[in-house]
Amino acid sequence: MKTVSKKWTHLGLSAALAGSALLASCGQEAPKKEPTPEPTASATTAAPDDVETPVVVPGEGGEGEGGVAIDRAGTDPVVFRSALAITEAHILAAHDAYMKDQKDAAGEMFAHPVSEVLSDVEPYLKQQGVEDFTDLLINASSAVYDGASKEDITGRTDGIIIALRDAATKAPDDGSSEARIAAGVAADQLDRAAVMYELASKTDDYEPYLDGYGFYKAAMNAYEMGIDGIKAEYPDAAAAIEKSLELMSKAYADVLRPETLDQNPAALTASASAVILALGE
Repeated sequence: MKTVSKKWTHLGLSAALAGSALLASCGQEAPKKEPTPEPTASATTAAPDDVETPVVVPGEGGEGEGGVAIDRAGTDPVVFRSALAITEAHILAAHDAYMKDQKDAAGEMFAHPVSEVLSDVEPYLKQQGVEDFTDLLINASSAVYDGASKEDITGRTDGIIIALRDAATKAPDDGSSEARIAAGVAADQLDRAAVMYELASKTDDYEPYLDGYGFYKAAMNAYEMGIDGIKAEYPDAAAAIEKSLELMSKAYADVLRPETLDQNPAALTASASAVILALGE
């Protein structure tokens, strides 16, 4: 897998990656959605790994694997929790893919965050008193390849999400309100989802689409957990988030990639950018 590491600011992410030649994923053939699939049963309610998609936060900073502004994870709660959200995105995507019998994709998605995000963020997690939970991801990936039951994978997914939620409570305090942090994380995940849809539209590989699906799910979770505060403190951002989520729900209607990606990538990008602008970044 290839990575691209740069310094990005706010709206530069989507623009910089749009049209990039680095569109190859890990070689997964895209499984096609069945004509009348059964509804996906997500455990909780998900990046390509060939292209780093950095956290959208104020200012600039050096990025590590997974595009996290590593040098700010120890002081900026949005960066800290966005790293956890990237991990959550992978886990949600992995779970839902396994529910649709996409074993190889699920196994890879469970394992990816360990090397792409958590290994670099680990010093900051430890600094904040977060206990190492990477074995949960590795064991889930192994269970997938061992042919574990769907019930078992759902249980493992729930356990990982609990660990991520606990870690999020230990984010550094820079004075930002919970609403501001949650909105920032949602904005980051929406931007990533938009970028992945653009990349997916240029390749038949499954992974960019699956990554984007996960980011959409993680964005929805971040918003739902902070919805009351966001609506109270940042009503314009709340409206922008809801509009973006509505568009993303059409782009990522199912964990299985559809035969045709018929949504407008530019509209998705614009909706994600509107959230960032509404937050004053």
